[in-house]
Amino acid sequence: MFKKITLVCIACIALSSCSTYFNQPLQQTPSRVGEFSKSTQTLLDLPEAADPVEVAVYNFSDQTGQYKPVENGSTFSTAVTQGATTILIKALEDSGWFIPIERENLSNLSTERSIIRNTKQEYIKNLNPNEPPLPPLLYAGLLLEGGIVSYDTNIVTGGIGARYFGIGGSSRYRQDRITIYLRAVSTSNGEILKTVYVSKTILSQSLDASYFRFVKFQRLLEAETGITRNEPLQIAVKDAVEKAVHDLIVEGIKERFWSTKEGAETNKQLVENYTKEKEEEESIELYNRVFKKRTARSSLSLSGGISLIDADYAKRNAGFLTRLEYQGNITENLGYGLSTSFMQLDSGEQFSDTFSDLNLSAYFNILPDDDLSPYIYAGAGGVFNVSGASNKEKDTFFKMHYGAGLKYYLSQRIGLKLFAEHNLVFSDELDHTINGKRNDFYYNFGLGLDYYFDF
Repeated sequence: MFKKITLVCIACIALSSCSTYFNQPLQQTPSRVGEFSKSTQTLLDLPEAADPVEVAVYNFSDQTGQYKPVENGSTFSTAVTQGATTILIKALEDSGWFIPIERENLSNLSTERSIIRNTKQEYIKNLNPNEPPLPPLLYAGLLLEGGIVSYDTNIVTGGIGARYFGIGGSSRYRQDRITIYLRAVSTSNGEILKTVYVSKTILSQSLDASYFRFVKFQRLLEAETGITRNEPLQIAVKDAVEKAVHDLIVEGIKERFWSTKEGAETNKQLVENYTKEKEEEESIELYNRVFKKRTARSSLSLSGGISLIDADYAKRNAGFLTRLEYQGNITENLGYGLSTSFMQLDSGEQFSDTFSDLNLSAYFNILPDDDLSPYIYAGAGGVFNVSGASNKEKDTFFKMHYGAGLKYYLSQRIGLKLFAEHNLVFSDELDHTINGKRNDFYYNFGLGLDYYFDF
């Protein structure tokens, strides 16, 4: 039975690597047309330009100065491709919005034209006096400058693994990032018309599984498998460059430097879609954290959950909890809250009563601009017996509390929250029984709905 479970576990780990594992390169393959990146189709789907613009690219280079790292230092091989100019020219050509003009190897072009001109003068003119002269070179109305400005490695690393009785598996990942800037310069006056900035993450993953076990006396079974997948850096550069060209085209439409063939309506739709996408992307900071500026300064929440007493009786049953709370912000991270609760504390047949409490709390919001925001809080208040069933004189108790929670913002006005709280009562009479030296306390666990408003 144990062996069957072992084999199933190994099979599950192997299957989790999906198509990569079952498409391992076991033989040579022929050359193929280059792959599309994630942004290629978006660039190709742009509407036709009204008038393509002649554009020159002298050098779109690697400005990082980084060399490829190895275990014992680095090599003389660069970390980033040196062919970014060629990638950019290809993207400009594919877009249909630009007419790329050769400038990267202008000396070669000039030399060849000189050879043609001299040949015509010395030989062809004698045979055909009406031979037309060599046409002039095209000149560009727009210069594209910029380059790859950074290549950041290991911005996120992590993984998970487990091993039990010789059976184990692990998964690891690493994320790098490449950043490019592209600017359009007018050749008539040297004005920088527009600059766009694009970044692209590069993912590397590895998965492995192993089995190591004595199946018999002096018989050891050992097996392992694994796969590693690295996103090609050249495809990442291509993706970033194509995204930059696409954004430059739409930015130019927005500033009315050029237009689509269809006219104003298509221009407007393109710009609106681009602006919406740009706003969403600008709200996402590093590590894919979605940042949203909160305009509301206050909130009112209604929560429900359970309460658990930990006092002098061993039995602890879950009782109900309802809470109404007002929260206000002092700063983005700091806030205060005033709440009242109605709850049941239950220890079975020995004790069961209903209570209310009134709390004043200080809050610290750890990630105030994230959609998913954890927070911690602490404060003090009073708890009151409201059942009327007590025969004790003391039914009001002072307490302190602390807790932690998680908020999720559905919109600027509506949110959800989950919290857990520990309440320390400065008395041993909460359950109407005095036993030992320890005071009574209870826990609250709740789920609530928040409404945010300006106040």
